[in-house]
Amino acid sequence: MSLAPDNATVKRALSVHAAIGLVASALLYLVSLSGAVAVFYQEWQRIEQPDAPEMTAIGPAAVQRAVEAVLATEKGKPPTTHLYVHLPVEPLPRATITTDTQAFHVDPSGKIAGPEEIAWSDFLVELHYTLNLPAVLGITIVGGLGVMMLALSLSGVVAHPRIFRDAFRLRARDKGGIGLADWHNRLSVWTLPFTVAIAFTGALIGMAYVTAFGLAGTSYQGDMEAVYAPIFGAEGQPDKTAAPPPNVAAAMEYMRDHHPEVELTYVTLHDPGTAGQHVQVLGEHHRRLIFGEYYTFDAQGRFHQRAGLADGAIGQQAAASNYRLHFGNFGGLPVKVAYFLFGLVLTAICATGTYIWLGKRERRGVNEPRLRAAWDATIWGTPLMLGVTFLLRQVIGNDAPLALIFWLGMSALVAAGCLITSRDTLAKALQLALAATLALIPIVIWMR
Repeated sequence: MSLAPDNATVKRALSVHAAIGLVASALLYLVSLSGAVAVFYQEWQRIEQPDAPEMTAIGPAAVQRAVEAVLATEKGKPPTTHLYVHLPVEPLPRATITTDTQAFHVDPSGKIAGPEEIAWSDFLVELHYTLNLPAVLGITIVGGLGVMMLALSLSGVVAHPRIFRDAFRLRARDKGGIGLADWHNRLSVWTLPFTVAIAFTGALIGMAYVTAFGLAGTSYQGDMEAVYAPIFGAEGQPDKTAAPPPNVAAAMEYMRDHHPEVELTYVTLHDPGTAGQHVQVLGEHHRRLIFGEYYTFDAQGRFHQRAGLADGAIGQQAAASNYRLHFGNFGGLPVKVAYFLFGLVLTAICATGTYIWLGKRERRGVNEPRLRAAWDATIWGTPLMLGVTFLLRQVIGNDAPLALIFWLGMSALVAAGCLITSRDTLAKALQLALAATLALIPIVIWMR
């Protein structure tokens, strides 16, 4: 008796194998597209909540009043472990204070102006960071996708020895699959430095978080902040005894007087309202790739130390540079536009790679209409659902369950693709729906 599976079983197994590969490709596509759109995270916030007060700067005394006002609203609630003050910067000229449970915009005088309502912008970033999954699981998957993207980029070059010599050979009108392959290969070559940089930094961000989580569990009693302390600075010794709010104004005035060349972007209060509290000021150093330098102050606003991100160990400076290189938030709007366009090209590379694979199978006589339709649903359904969630955020409000809507919508579209056997039917319908949605978005924004 032969233990070898029959042909029907083998065919079903190959279909399952192909479907698994399709899922990985779909996640790569989703992360690439959401990352391209999230480049304009600060701009999306201004579009999403256009009535928030804006300013070019806010004074230390006004920040102090705002901090005290927000901490007053926390009374009767579980004590917040951190309080973040986002200071106005050119891309986002707003002052916002965030605690563990709430966030407020403040006006130039330090008065609370109303709650921050940027649910869609936050949903978009979480989709890119974690696929809206719990942090450790989501970042692990996305970090793994970064490793996969890096491997695909490098192996693609090795697998095509003539890829650079043929960099400008484009048979765009060939309908036998060569035209699509040429587009895929040419775009891959032209954007290879960007793709490698994005994949490498994304993998580092994801794998660093996973590694830190593992180290915290095995060597630091689950304390993630202790793992990161050698790079970003230590938290300090906790003391939960009640205390008045720290002197944030004194810390900001020190920075103004002693480091006028540094642009302040964030103020972080650790364990505010307790005797163990301290203040960290994040300052951006212009013409540097680091996201900033941390300056630590005690509760009275006396300067203690710098973290060393600007002039410390090479590893510290590299870690602090990784984020801006990945997200493109350096160099102003021109760099953001370039990252957006390159991100769209990377998204197209992900999409065409699977279409090339499906085409090769069809030319060998392996027709998978449901797999192709499911891929069509992914390619056209992802931007469609991003647009739909944005519109629903405007209609329903900030409490709309955007992640649930997105994933239920994507599941329904992919399920519809698995039931459709006629070629391109779903793709054409989704293209029309996407065009209508994209046309509707600026109208809705204008009507607000």
